[in-house]
Parts: sequence; C-alpha cells; structure tokens
Amino acid sequence: MDNVKIGQLIYRLRKEKQLTQLQLAGQLGVSDKAVSKWERGVSQTKGY
Repeated sequence: MDNVKIGQLIYRLRKEKQLTQLQLAGQLGVSDKAVSKWERGVSQTKGY
C-alpha cells in the first residue's frame, strides 16, 4: 500500500470509532502530529 491509501484507511477507521487525532495518538503512544502526517500521506507509519 502507498502512503495515501494507508492515510485514507487510518482516517476512515478513526472516524468510525469517533476518535480525534489526539485520542488515537494517545492510544498508540505517538503524537497527534504523527497521526496527522499519516492521514495526509506525508509520513509512513513505523510499524505501530
């Protein structure tokens, strides 16, 4: 999968769970900025 498709998937699943980027980031132990970058396809996940 490319970064854009992964980002779209993360966004869709986060919205289905009615989570904010900050809430998801807290659950994963990363920053909300990292979640934002993932969703925009700017940065890759690191196997979280």
